Amino acid sequence: MARLIGSISFLCLLSAQAQTRAPQSPQPSNLTAQDLTRGKQLFEAQCAPCHGIQGTGGKGANLARPTLKHAADDAGLFAVIQNGIENTGMPRAWQMTDREVWLVVAHVRSLGRVAVENLPGDAAQGKALFRSQGCGACHIVNGVGGNLGPELTEVGARRSSERLRQCLLEPGKALPDGFVMVRAVRGDGSALEGIRVNEDSFTIQLRDLANRFHSLRKQQLQTLEYKLEATPMSSYRDKLSGAEVDHLVAYLASLRGQR
Repeated sequence: MARLIGSISFLCLLSAQAQTRAPQSPQPSNLTAQDLTRGKQLFEAQCAPCHGIQGTGGKGANLARPTLKHAADDAGLFAVIQNGIENTGMPRAWQMTDREVWLVVAHVRSLGRVAVENLPGDAAQGKALFRSQGCGACHIVNGVGGNLGPELTEVGARRSSERLRQCLLEPGKALPDGFVMVRAVRGDGSALEGIRVNEDSFTIQLRDLANRFHSLRKQQLQTLEYKLEATPMSSYRDKLSGAEVDHLVAYLASLRGQR
């Protein structure tokens, strides 16, 4: 009898563990076109009101990127959707089944990655140009480089080749979201120009082109100018040949987060 009770208790324990264990993510190869369509429909109905129909953000965060702040992997994204994020506007998805949540996960992951393109340039030659042109002084790739400009480790997964080409030839027309150059004139007449790091009603924080940080009180400034389409990055239109631009675009497009 004791043995029977022990066996029943063991089976109950296994059942409880199975219920609390996170459900497995369906493999992409097992998802049908109907599954993907359903994930898109669920996202548009449940998530788009806050995150936008393309996932680019609004009241909620921008989800159209390879790496998400609160969800480093698919399991993390599943947990965020299912449980919400405490003390934020992100509610839990009580109305969706586990499988439906996984379908939304698959759709969100598709938002953050640009499809691989067949490009005319040679990525290896582009990598050499990236180094010879000193691009690493301002941009980090796989943990190496300067941080004055945006990190480029995953830029090929986030930006189309057309956008990358525009960044090289017309950088002022292809600025990252939130990027603003500012010129501030202090009370003593001295001027400071840099990239806005943070700002509120009373202060503004800038990073100058020597990578030094400055915090300024607005009431102590003579003028504060926001320079639209200004960027420290110069155009490569007259610096590189058409073929070299193709090579550099091919290299940037190859940067998809893999080390």
